[in-house]
Amino acid sequence: MAAADEASALDAQWLKARLTNLDRKGLVYLGNMLDAQPVSMGGRTVEVALAEELLAVRSRTGKAAQLKANAVQREFERQRGDRNIVLKARQMGLTTWVAARFFLKTITHPGTLTLEVAHTQEAAEEIFRIVHRFVKWLPDGLRKGPLTTARSNVRQIVFPRMDAEYRVVSAADRNAGRGLTIQNLHCSELARWPGDAAETLAGLRAAMTPDAEMVLESTPLGVGGCFHEEWLKADETGMVRHFFPWWMEQRYRAKAVNEATLTDEERELIAKHKLDLEQIGYRRQIRAEFRGLARQEYAEDEDSCFLASGESVFELAAVEARMKTVPEPVERRRNGEVEIWLPPVKGREYVVAVDPAGGGSEGDYSAAQVLEMETGLQCAEFAGHMGGLELARFVTDLATEYNRAWLVVERNNHGSGVLALAETACKYARIYMQSGRHGGQAGWLTTSVTRPAMLGQLNAALVEEPDRFQSRRLLGECRSFVRLANGSSGAQTGTHDDRVMAMAIGLAARAESVGKRG
Repeated sequence: MAAADEASALDAQWLKARLTNLDRKGLVYLGNMLDAQPVSMGGRTVEVALAEELLAVRSRTGKAAQLKANAVQREFERQRGDRNIVLKARQMGLTTWVAARFFLKTITHPGTLTLEVAHTQEAAEEIFRIVHRFVKWLPDGLRKGPLTTARSNVRQIVFPRMDAEYRVVSAADRNAGRGLTIQNLHCSELARWPGDAAETLAGLRAAMTPDAEMVLESTPLGVGGCFHEEWLKADETGMVRHFFPWWMEQRYRAKAVNEATLTDEERELIAKHKLDLEQIGYRRQIRAEFRGLARQEYAEDEDSCFLASGESVFELAAVEARMKTVPEPVERRRNGEVEIWLPPVKGREYVVAVDPAGGGSEGDYSAAQVLEMETGLQCAEFAGHMGGLELARFVTDLATEYNRAWLVVERNNHGSGVLALAETACKYARIYMQSGRHGGQAGWLTTSVTRPAMLGQLNAALVEEPDRFQSRRLLGECRSFVRLANGSSGAQTGTHDDRVMAMAIGLAARAESVGKRG
């Protein structure tokens, strides 16, 4: 009998009666029908019925309570595919629900490995407490029978009789997923993953089996970054998008507002989304408490929540407008690390600006920007893991190609070594000499005084002459270049700013050079 036909014979009473004494064969039987929707279960799938009969969660009062799917969780189940990306407001219950679904898949499918990846170790431990609670509240017949655990610690639970395992790790662990074969992957709060989130995610994807299920979920954290990029390209990658605004959580209500005080924006929300006056009261409350971050933390639409932080250093409207019109490069080299839009033209003068990094396979990139001296047009761009002599040779070759361009290397930190190698080992003669109080020294020194001016100059150019800029990747970095909590500015978590800084150096050096001539 087919799984769908068998499922039609199930009902909630049968399920409840059998759960206490299911054997391995019975678990596998249910596992084959998790997504079936018997008429007898009132529109619920077998999975939802099983979760609500079998699993316990911590209630808002701190006590254990039977799991009951809320509106967001039910809607996720209705839309869910094999590859999912979830954009949501705070505390909607999605992390718990995905943990529940993957737990049920783990205990009913022999040979399964489920991996949960959280943005911090603390968050990973909290997710694992959820999973441990699932195990703890299993009926004794299951917990001491087919679901006996052989190993249970802060990172993994193993069910040897099912040959199955549930793991939770932090995204800060660069080896997360390495050497594993993953059937279920949940990436929680992807927008807040540390380091190079895209590289970490690529490694995890490589460990997935062809029929694996994946859920990427997060609250937004500004434009740019791995999660935002994954959201934008979901159509290309075959991901199912799920968006859950704050009002889908029934707890989000406050004292009803006076209807006479409603603003035009509030009236529009009421008409469009059928909100009530208590929900508008809650909206006013979170706006007062979170101010500029309210749209980010309590998302209302799929676009403004990414732009909501208000902490971007650059004018986002100008950046977004140029993003829509940037041309494709005429040439790519080094597997896309080098992009060229305007090849060198005989008789024209250029500047090659370099922001060096250490050059290892992890961490920041070294970046270089090629600008035409007269117009400031971006002609070419490089970003990659390169340093030392290799970087010195590369940028001097690039400068030579562009009519022996002026070479401007930031001399902070790693840059001093690259600068010395460009002069000595590469014997490049046209090394830029910085003017002003830093005059007389080769290269460019970025300080707490020069940096704001450099970034201000780049921002002005983006607004006044956006057609100067050709690189989609550069503009992407501009979108995620924000004011940080310590008062400085830089790339938000999980993004880079190497192209931005190389461009800022190039524009500053060009302006200084033009000033000298004037």
